[in-house]
Amino acid sequence: MTEIDLQPLLTVAIDAASNACEAILEVYASPDFETERKGDDSPLTLADRRSHSLIDSQLSATGLPVLSEEGVDIPYEQRRHWTRFWMVDPLDGTKEFLKRNGEFTVNIALIEGNTPILGVVALPVTRDIYYATRGNGAWLRSNSSVTRLKHRAPADLTQPGLRVVASRSHMNDATREYIAKLKEPQLISAGSSLKFMAVARGDADLYPRYVPCMEWDSAAADVIVSEVGLKTVDAYTGEPLKYNKENLLNPYFICGV
Repeated sequence: MTEIDLQPLLTVAIDAASNACEAILEVYASPDFETERKGDDSPLTLADRRSHSLIDSQLSATGLPVLSEEGVDIPYEQRRHWTRFWMVDPLDGTKEFLKRNGEFTVNIALIEGNTPILGVVALPVTRDIYYATRGNGAWLRSNSSVTRLKHRAPADLTQPGLRVVASRSHMNDATREYIAKLKEPQLISAGSSLKFMAVARGDADLYPRYVPCMEWDSAAADVIVSEVGLKTVDAYTGEPLKYNKENLLNPYFICGV
């Protein structure tokens, strides 16, 4: 597989995510936002579509395929031959968007083989952008400043007081059982891929996920977490997550080990 210069692709991805954030905010801030409205013209669907359209247009210009949650269903027999492709969640955090709590994101990843090698996680409400490319560290752009996220040691599961971040909207019995096995854990709640970012920033030690989610929910964040020295692994096998599987559903996983 030939080497690829990730910097220009990162620039495109960050620009696409920024534009998508602005489009989402226009819908989010609209005066007729109705959380209970159904159908294709609901605020959520409208924000999803606008974000997807902008991102797809900009990423497609790179000549690489785009696999998006809001895009056309692409058969595995076609995408299994892709060497590199974009994986996108144009609006991650459905319930957070509808609750208007600000905890939703735009996720863009570049996949090579079965592994994400570039990731951008953008927060529309704060306009913060987390990003990373393989081997170049993880970074946070906030306002006009850019800071590198510090390298972190994996969580020691035998230590008391571990900070565990869990879904604000998807807490379930399996997650509670995992947390109950830890010593005096401190529970932190967050929505969307912000749970990964809490681990990457050092505000949380672990993110156990025992609720189904798709590859595009984790791909971008997976790179960012790995670039601070941590792993996101299958909760049962301990193996790294694989991407572009025939079934795009993730296994249950643990982030921060």
